[in-house]
Amino acid sequence: MNYSTPLGKQDACAWGNSLSISTKVSVEICRALRNKQYTAAKQFLNNVLQYKEPVPYLRYKHNIGHRRGPIGAGRYPQKASKDILSILESAAANAANKGLAVGNLIIKHISAHRGPRIMRQGRNYRRAKRTHIEIILTEQKQEKKPAVKETKKDIQKEAKT
Repeated sequence: MNYSTPLGKQDACAWGNSLSISTKVSVEICRALRNKQYTAAKQFLNNVLQYKEPVPYLRYKHNIGHRRGPIGAGRYPQKASKDILSILESAAANAANKGLAVGNLIIKHISAHRGPRIMRQGRNYRRAKRTHIEIILTEQKQEKKPAVKETKKDIQKEAKT
């Protein structure tokens, strides 16, 4: 598979190919998870699975009822959330295997693409939905505070006191 984002030494990735979930729902979940920390994203998906927090629908929101509060249109997609959560955990396991700190991981790249359309047989004779998911986690660098340079004024103030 081609990487849409170049991988570095501090990156870990995981893919889900030809998952039987809706592409439109997956796009909305991926948009909600983008640039979040791993622990916050995992908590968000667990809340969606427990019907505590809806996924906000911003692009594909036609014929969707609104929720109370600032979220607007939203739903609780169970099947897609469960599949994306398993891929997210797989990417975190890959990061841990690579030696990265799991507590400092951030979702650098997450995307959903339409997969192949296969024909079903029997009573449900139509095309089945398939979706590709790719997730890239990166380790957040711990920012070091720059050393404070003492100026002559600071030294004189300390000498006076």
